[in-house]
Amino acid sequence: MSHCGLPEFKLTCRENYAVIEIMKENFTILEIKWDEQIVTVVRMDMLGDGCPDYEFINIKVHNKNFECAPSNEKLTYSYGCSSSNISSRKVPQEKGFTCTPNETVPGLYTMETPHQTNKISCNNTTDIPVLPKYYRYLQSNKMAAKDVVKEGFDLRYKFDTKEACSECLRSGGQCGCNQVSKEFVCFYEGDGGSRKWKLGLGIGVGFLGLFLIAIFIICCYKKRRASSNIFSRSTTDPYLNTDVEGGSCYFGVPVFPFNDLAKATNNFASEKELGDGGFGSVYHGKLKDGREVAVKRLYEHNYKRVEQFMNEIEILTRLRHRNLVSLYGCTSRHSRELLLVYEYIPNGTVADHLHGEQAKPGLLPWSIRMSIAIETATALAYLHASEIVHRDVKTNNILLDNNFTVKVADFGLSRLFPNDVTHVSTAPQGTPGYVDPEYHQCYQLTSKSDVYSFGVVLIELISSLPAVDITRHRHEINLANLATSKIQKCEFHELIDPSIGFETDSEVRRMTIAVAELAFQCLQQNKEMRPSMEEVLETLKSIESREDSPDENQEKEFDDIRMIKSEQPPPPSPECDEVGLLKNMRPPASPISVTHKWPSTRSITPNVSG
Repeated sequence: MSHCGLPEFKLTCRENYAVIEIMKENFTILEIKWDEQIVTVVRMDMLGDGCPDYEFINIKVHNKNFECAPSNEKLTYSYGCSSSNISSRKVPQEKGFTCTPNETVPGLYTMETPHQTNKISCNNTTDIPVLPKYYRYLQSNKMAAKDVVKEGFDLRYKFDTKEACSECLRSGGQCGCNQVSKEFVCFYEGDGGSRKWKLGLGIGVGFLGLFLIAIFIICCYKKRRASSNIFSRSTTDPYLNTDVEGGSCYFGVPVFPFNDLAKATNNFASEKELGDGGFGSVYHGKLKDGREVAVKRLYEHNYKRVEQFMNEIEILTRLRHRNLVSLYGCTSRHSRELLLVYEYIPNGTVADHLHGEQAKPGLLPWSIRMSIAIETATALAYLHASEIVHRDVKTNNILLDNNFTVKVADFGLSRLFPNDVTHVSTAPQGTPGYVDPEYHQCYQLTSKSDVYSFGVVLIELISSLPAVDITRHRHEINLANLATSKIQKCEFHELIDPSIGFETDSEVRRMTIAVAELAFQCLQQNKEMRPSMEEVLETLKSIESREDSPDENQEKEFDDIRMIKSEQPPPPSPECDEVGLLKNMRPPASPISVTHKWPSTRSITPNVSG
């Protein structure tokens, strides 16, 4: 831990994060919006599993330096409640929550504080501000309350703009503070110097200097050097040419001027936004040559984002496949923002059609769903043959064109995976509900991790249910858990969407049951018991071509499922946490479910890089 900035602000750096103390409570700084005087923060005690402990108390962040932004929404947490109190509640805005899969912390949250809440007998009640975007996700059951809280909230920081800092901002500079003399400094981009005004601006101006120094010098110094090294290596690579922004290439793809892409997307207008994820938003745009494009705008221009930016470019330029999205280009390393330009896929995602805005019964028949499964498996098998693990396979990353042809997208988390190793040890990344539990527990990434995620996708295709839904029973919040339970009991009628013809079409019934059983194999806790992606693809093709006859094979497949159910997982490997490229290791024991406690260190999302 190191102190940075003016002592009265009590800002420290912990594991490359800036931490500020406000009213005796520690907050991690997630983002700074300089033009709006907004800083996004999250309480450190909410970053673990996102659940409050019994010491969690109300903190009203409002003093001479900070105030809560009016755009924040409010959640009211009541916890330490008796189970009977919660089960008897009838208020529609109130929902129960749990903190870990093994331990229930009885509690509830409400988005509006009704008067009935006062009648509940709970150990504690606290108001928590949250960002409006994630508040809406909570309303639509796309996120759990504890995950919404971890996204933080906005604070407005206050300083005197009437004098020199106002003049500095108008002249294109950034307000700052000299750490030695404590004098005001106006920083200008690119002129190698600064203009100084000696003013007694006090704590307000010092606060800006504090953030400039803490965020951009002390906390991110090493990572900025690493980012510079990445670009330095890039410019010396014989395959790269980055001399001029308008006519150069990264790994053979064109470099677009930032202003051209801003114009193509109407300055990234909200009505142009196609969607957003953990690392950036995607916008629809039209280039000067008439091409329609999707422009991915990364949230931050820091080391981690640069690494993902370069990784996605390197991965996609190695690949050419009809079921993979095409990369048209990117901005240069000198651009003010990191942008990736893809072909525009107009028909949304598989998730949209299954259980999103475009979902309607009968509009995605089984024949199309089967084609989606085969084409996605084809793309993933191609990736694995090319020594690449996608690491974020999910229905939101499977795009559809107007003919419902699959285009697998989003390679920011993908990893090159040499064929001569059994796995790569790296910190888990991906989307909860899809992440391989063995990878989650032992940090061992293999191609079978993609197979597990694809198993969840197969279940979504036959059930039309989302991978995670906090409104389901606590043991069925994760679709993988729900599906394996139903398949083990052969309760296919309770899993498969009746609107695709399961009850009325014998051929659909045959294929959906066969796909469910294949998904069951993909979802095995022990990765060694999962098929390879190539084997998955061949099985899907055989199911579609009727090579898998139910009359001959049905009972045998049920016996296989029961045999798998009775298998005991192997003991954990003593080398489970070893880092590096490890060969021929015994597989670790898997966690009980993919809802195990998710350790979170956050840049923008709960993921950690590897």
